Amino acid sequence: MKSAARLITLITCCAMLTSAASAFASDNAFREVFEDAFYGGAAGALVGAALLAFTKKPADHLDYLGYGAASGVLVGSAYGVAKSARSLAQIDKGSIKFALPTVLPDLTESPATRQTTITWRAELLRGTFW
Repeated sequence: MKSAARLITLITCCAMLTSAASAFASDNAFREVFEDAFYGGAAGALVGAALLAFTKKPADHLDYLGYGAASGVLVGSAYGVAKSARSLAQIDKGSIKFALPTVLPDLTESPATRQTTITWRAELLRGTFW
C-alpha cells in the first residue's frame, strides 16, 4: 500500500511540474476539455485514495479510487465544456466562432400576476466591437 501511495504521489508531482500553463486564452476547446477531464480524474482519484484512510481494511475498498476518478472525469469534463462554450456565435477581431450556447435558468416575476416563473436563457451572440 505504501508503494502505491508513493507511486501516485510521484506521478502527481511529475504531472504538476511538467505541465506548462499559458497566460493566453485557449484556441482549442477540445484540448481544454480534455485537460480539465484529466485533472478532474487525477483529483478524484486522490480524493478516493484519501477516503481509503477512513476504512478499516483499505485493501477491500480499492474501488473508491475508481469511483473518485470516474466522478472527477465527469465533473472535469462538465467544467471544461462550460468554460469553453459560452455562446452560439462569437465575433472576435473579424472572425466568427461557433459553439454550443450556455443555457442558464432565470427567475422572473410577472408584475401583473405577481407569479414567479423559471425561464431559460441562452447567449446566442457575443462579440467585441472595437
